[in-house]
Amino acid sequence: MALNEEALQELKTELLEELVKEEPNKAQLAERLAEIRSADIGEVLEELIEKDEELRAALTVLDILSTERAANVLGYLPKESQLEVVGELSDSQVLKLLEEMGSDERADLFNRLGEDRREALLRRMAHQEREDLKRLASYEEGTAGAIMTSDYVAIASGMTVSQAMMRVRQTAPDAETVYQLYVLDNDGHLIGTMSLRQLMVARPGALVDDIMIKDVIKIPVDKAQEEVARIVARYDLLALPVVDADGRMVGIVTHDDAMDVAESEATEDIHKGMSIGQLEDGVSRVPLWSLYRKRVFWLVLLVFANLFSGAGIAYFEETIAAQVALVFFLPLLIGSGGNAGAQAATLMVRGMATGDVGVKDWSKMLGRELLVAGSLGLTMAIAVAPIGIFRGGEAVAIIVVLSMVTIVLFGSLIGMCLPFVLERFKVDPATASAPLVTTLIDATGVLIYFSIATAILAGV
Repeated sequence: MALNEEALQELKTELLEELVKEEPNKAQLAERLAEIRSADIGEVLEELIEKDEELRAALTVLDILSTERAANVLGYLPKESQLEVVGELSDSQVLKLLEEMGSDERADLFNRLGEDRREALLRRMAHQEREDLKRLASYEEGTAGAIMTSDYVAIASGMTVSQAMMRVRQTAPDAETVYQLYVLDNDGHLIGTMSLRQLMVARPGALVDDIMIKDVIKIPVDKAQEEVARIVARYDLLALPVVDADGRMVGIVTHDDAMDVAESEATEDIHKGMSIGQLEDGVSRVPLWSLYRKRVFWLVLLVFANLFSGAGIAYFEETIAAQVALVFFLPLLIGSGGNAGAQAATLMVRGMATGDVGVKDWSKMLGRELLVAGSLGLTMAIAVAPIGIFRGGEAVAIIVVLSMVTIVLFGSLIGMCLPFVLERFKVDPATASAPLVTTLIDATGVLIYFSIATAILAGV
């Protein structure tokens, strides 16, 4: 059953109470754990592992569970927690857990281990398992190969439906999913696919080659993982086959793995959008020094960038002295331009991430943004004009209206264009962050505002 927060806390308390006893009641704990889903147990263990004393409690829980269940729970733990658990286990214990884990999770955990530990485990593995693990662990991080699993159901070309059903029964216990089946030729090339439903309703004597779908959506093993997630979402696939350079099938990326990638990529883009480097773990678990280091670079850089705003204000001291009321509207105008620019940048970055917008769409998006930003600036200018008249008279109102339209238009265009420029230079568009855009608008907005003010006041 699924646990709410209260039940999770109750389980944690129960585990700790049992562990302080000289003889923990493992039978009672086993009965309690049997009622709880692996994902919820993983959440509890994640909290327990935060302290060394409670790490022993987590190990006791894993010891109570069956090897298959313990491996499943281990897969739900964060990277650092997995390493802490594995660091307390013997090679034989780790080997048993690896054997029960999905091939993709096994490869991920294996890659995070030290070189000596990896070599020790490989020596104890059967040849086929060792070669499969080495192959999966060799793929570059961030590619389809790094997130795929080799646990899928393959059917040989030329099989009858009844033979294929027998093959499914033999392979199903170890497969990640059995709802999608893949037809391979003698050399392992992917030539077709079919659903389990298609196989079940077909005549037993029919050939799978006659009923399979030959137009297969597949991806190369070096495909970027964000592209993989996009394809899975676009075509609503349960699994996406992965092939090597020769067209031989090497694995599948399942829908849940694609969802994990999508979540990871969205989190990374959000962090970059606020000028934060990629975190190795969740914000509540990442070390304080790492959290500081990921945030400090851009903040310090933007501090010096903001000096240009101060320099601009100093340059127009005479204009400000002649009409002090202008200072009242400076935060309003600069903030409006920064907000409009941040909105435009966010829309473009997200559009690029989802594939809705590409570099080829730049001119089209520029025209649209000119119309939208101009309308937004005019609307905001009309809204603030009465305040300009009230605070400084007609001249100040005209300055504020013209500045509002110009700054909002300029800010929106900067926010829209910057992701395209970064994409052109092979830099992640997410770097066109809200802090970066607003800092650029701060400096240019001051110049625009006081240049307009100087020109108008000189003619009054």
